[in-house]
Amino acid sequence: MTSSQTFLVFGGTGQTGQHFVRIALEQGHRVRALARTPAKFTEHHPDLEVVRGSVTESPDLDALLSGVDAVVAMLGDVTAQQDRMINTEFVRQLVPAMRRHGVKRFLYQAGGFSAAPGRPLPLPLRLVRATIARSYLGQHRDNEAVMRYLTDEADDIEWMVHRAGIGSDGPSKGVLERSSRAISIGTFRDCADYTLRTVLDDAAVHTCDPSRYARA
Repeated sequence: MTSSQTFLVFGGTGQTGQHFVRIALEQGHRVRALARTPAKFTEHHPDLEVVRGSVTESPDLDALLSGVDAVVAMLGDVTAQQDRMINTEFVRQLVPAMRRHGVKRFLYQAGGFSAAPGRPLPLPLRLVRATIARSYLGQHRDNEAVMRYLTDEADDIEWMVHRAGIGSDGPSKGVLERSSRAISIGTFRDCADYTLRTVLDDAAVHTCDPSRYARA
């Protein structure tokens, strides 16, 4: 995928999502975004279409997917995901709708402490997940269930997962690249830039890799 694309974005008002939408528009792509609060998009752009709604409120996926080239999901609700696999439930509805509309490309952003299927986290990350990041366990389990579903039941979809390590907002710290195991703690802007490059990268299809800053 190299030409101008139309992206359907879920989570576009989030800290990474806002950067993703801005960068995609700056690069000449079109964006359709589902947002519970459309007013959070403070800048207007002729190639940005905002639809009011939420992934937890049965959005009209057929209407949202019409004319779309690729889907990007950057979803996370720590409180809700403690008791419910909201992302897994949503992706299980989204993928069949993508099939109906012939939309193949799908990028899902997971947390860096979410383990890919069949690939346990390195010990240092497991320790942090069990201690400092313990409050996010529900979110990690939800992300892992999404990855299992994509791996086991969606081979026909050109899915990829960015297991992002995100620390804070702020200026760019460099360029993130795909990594087999090592994870860098990136800024929201850098993670958004990486996510956009990844969804356009044919070599990233069917991968669940983290990202790290490129070596100088």
